[in-house]
Amino acid sequence: MEIEKRKIKWLNLRLTEDEFKTFKKHQQKSIFRKMSDYGRALLLNKPVTIYYRDKSADNAIEELAILRRELNAIGRNINQVTKQINTANGKPVPGSWIELIRMINKRLEPKMDEIQERMNKFSDLWSQKLNMDKASSGH
Repeated sequence: MEIEKRKIKWLNLRLTEDEFKTFKKHQQKSIFRKMSDYGRALLLNKPVTIYYRDKSADNAIEELAILRRELNAIGRNINQVTKQINTANGKPVPGSWIELIRMINKRLEPKMDEIQERMNKFSDLWSQKLNMDKASSGH
């Protein structure tokens, strides 16, 4: 390491407990893994990238996970019924496929409508957020 690049000067800084907790909390949200790197970037007016979580995205992901579990459960039920139909005495039972399709439509249509409605709501929220972000950045 070149002599110019070596960090040989010390800067001692005293903080209150609350100041330290705040500093540490901000550092942990940043791209810096070490408090010294974060502090150095702040002191030298270098860019500091902060990660943040969008709660609306968290809610969307949580709801989509619930819907995915429900759709998976419906799919498992369809597979079980299909297997029973195909193995009934080696021959499909007359009319059983029609009943299976009715059951699928009865369970699937409301879930598909619910998914569509929720996706429209999320899309509207995200569109509003994007428009606000564009407006606030001057674009």
